[in-house]
Amino acid sequence: MLKTVKFITANFDKYDPHFIDQYEEIGGFNALKRAVKMDGEEIASEIALCGVKGRGGAAYDMGRKWSQAKAVDSPKKVVICNADEGEPCTFKDRSIITKDPFRLIEGLIIAGYAINAQNGYIYMREEYTHLRPLLLNAIEQAKQKGYLGKNILGIKGFNYDIHLYSGAGAYVCGEGTALIESIEGKAGRPRMKPPFIKQSGLYKLPTLVNNVESLTIVPAILMDKEKKYLKYGTEGSIGTKLISVGGNVKKPGVYEIPFGITLRDIIYGLAGGIVEDRKISLIQLGGASGKITSSDFLDTKYTYDDLKTANLTVGSGAVLVIDERTSVIDFLRYTQNFFSHESCGQCTPCREGNRHIRMLLERVKRKQHTYKDLDSLTKFADIMCSASLCGLGETAQNALICAMKLFPKEFEVIEGRTF
Repeated sequence: MLKTVKFITANFDKYDPHFIDQYEEIGGFNALKRAVKMDGEEIASEIALCGVKGRGGAAYDMGRKWSQAKAVDSPKKVVICNADEGEPCTFKDRSIITKDPFRLIEGLIIAGYAINAQNGYIYMREEYTHLRPLLLNAIEQAKQKGYLGKNILGIKGFNYDIHLYSGAGAYVCGEGTALIESIEGKAGRPRMKPPFIKQSGLYKLPTLVNNVESLTIVPAILMDKEKKYLKYGTEGSIGTKLISVGGNVKKPGVYEIPFGITLRDIIYGLAGGIVEDRKISLIQLGGASGKITSSDFLDTKYTYDDLKTANLTVGSGAVLVIDERTSVIDFLRYTQNFFSHESCGQCTPCREGNRHIRMLLERVKRKQHTYKDLDSLTKFADIMCSASLCGLGETAQNALICAMKLFPKEFEVIEGRTF
C-alpha cells in the first residue's frame, strides 16, 4: 500500500499562493464552474458517495451535514470555515492555508452555493496571524475575478462574500458555538444546545461549519472524474487523510495518507522512527483531547473502525509520539496544565474537574497518592465526560482514562506510607 498520496495536497508547490492566475492555470475554480451547474443536493450526494467525514475531529458524515444545511428553510444562511486549529500537535490546516489558499476559498464558495448561503466566514486562530495577509489577498483576488460578490459567474441571485475573523488564542473557540460567540464579539464560551447551529448559529442564522481540510477536499472531489479517491483507503474508511506527526520522531511533518496504513507505517516509515532510536513511552492520536496507547498497538490500521476497536480515534489527525524520556504521569501533568488553562470556566464539571485533577496528578507524581485519590481521579473524569457543556470538558480526560487502564503501574499506591 502507498504510504503517501497526493489528492488533497495535489496543488502543493504547484503554484505561487499569492497569484490567482497561477491557480487558474492548474485548473483552479473549474470545480466551482461545475458546481453551479448542479443542485446543492447533487453536490452533497457526491461528497456522501466518497464517504467523507468531517476533518475537524467529530467525524460527522459531511454529505449528510450539507444536505441537512440545505434543507433548512431560510432566506439567509451562513457558512463558517473553522481554522481555529488549536489542538496541540495539529498543524495540517496551516499547511493548506500556506500552500493552497485558493482551493480553500473555492471550497468555501461551493459550500455557500450548495446550501444557498450569502456569506462565508473564516475564523482563524490568533497564532496564525501571519497568514492573514495571504488569505485576505486570496479573497480580494477572488472578488476581482468575479468568484465572489454579486451574480457570481453570471448567475443571477448567486451573491456570496467571504469575511476573515481572528480569534484571541482561546482553545475552546474550536468548538462551533464558542467560535460563533467570538465572531459576534462576545466571550468565546459554548452555547447550550438546542437550538443547534444548523438552525440558529451565527447571528441566529442557519449555519454550516466545516474545517479547513473538509472544505479543501470538496473541489478535488468534484473534479475527480475518474473517481480516484474511491480507490484509496478501505471499504469502511474511503480515501485519504491529512495527518500531523510530531513529538519525538525524526521527521515530524504533515503527510497525506490513504486510510488503512498502520501506525507503524506512519511512525517508523513516514516519520523515520524515534529520535536516537529510543523506546516509545506512549502515542496520542487526535490532539491533546485524544486517547493514548502504547507501542503494543503499532500494527493497528489507521481507519475509523480499526482505531475504534483499539479504543482510539482519528480526531484532528494528530499523531503525537512520546519517547521514554517522558513518563506517562509527566505527560498527563503537562496535558492537564493545558486544559486547566484553556477551560473557559463556564460550566462547573470542566472548571472544577480540571482543577482538582491537576492537583491529584501532582500527588501521583510525588507518589503521595492514596486509593481514595485514584477513585477521585476516576470519578471526576467520568463526571466531566458526561456532564460538561462542550467538547473540551467531555474529552479533556481521554488521555487520563486510557492511561489508568493501559499503564496501571504508573498509578500504583505505595502502601504503609504516611504523609
